Amino acid sequence: MSFEFLSIKRDSEISYVTLCRPECGNALNLSLMREITEAANSFKYDTETRVIVFKGEGKHFCVGADLKDEERWKAGESGDLLIKSRLTQIGKDLIEAVLGINQITIASLHGAAAGGGACIPSACDFRIASNDCILGYPEVKLGMNLSWGALPLCYNLVGPAITKRLIIGGELENAEDLLAWGFIDELVSFDCLDSKVLEVAKYYAERPPMAAQMIKRGINAIQMTGSAAMHMDGDQNALATLGDDFKEARDAFVNKGK
Repeated sequence: MSFEFLSIKRDSEISYVTLCRPECGNALNLSLMREITEAANSFKYDTETRVIVFKGEGKHFCVGADLKDEERWKAGESGDLLIKSRLTQIGKDLIEAVLGINQITIASLHGAAAGGGACIPSACDFRIASNDCILGYPEVKLGMNLSWGALPLCYNLVGPAITKRLIIGGELENAEDLLAWGFIDELVSFDCLDSKVLEVAKYYAERPPMAAQMIKRGINAIQMTGSAAMHMDGDQNALATLGDDFKEARDAFVNKGK
């Protein structure tokens, strides 16, 4: 299986899915989002892989949506709300694909994990970060709501008050606070990140796969009982991005430094 913007490397019972757009912080254009979804779905009938690790190449795990993605924004500028709502479905498909992975999943976090780049690790089973990691949901600063069905995932990890702080406040929070709140499971120095991820991956790879995967699916089902409330978040996002707040914020981002 060949991808343009990500790679899959298999090492015995552990597979590594690496986002490979380091020149732009692994920003999520629509093509990369589709590839992540395809990669996640590719493990559906893989009975050899026990653990899947999501990583980012370069300085950051993933800085979030690519605000310069022509495919996304040209379609959005058409004014067709149906097209805009369909585009948000691509993000929801991505998160559902990661959630639906049978194997144990680990997010290896360093640098920035923002917006969609925070949604992906929230859909994983475990999150291990280096102490330089910052993470958050800055959508509100662009005049947008958090979509992709990702709000319940954050809520399940940190509870209502911290979820409101993260998503309404829109700041990128430091790794120590994220660890204290329960978003991050383990925190190590950058030099030790790969070895700690491998240690944890091997630990779960040694567990009987049928039992481990059945337990994972059961816990996920319990956690997502509130997900039905998010059926309209894509439509809300389509509407929000028609507003002046979003247009001004995106123009400022795209044209900064010019």
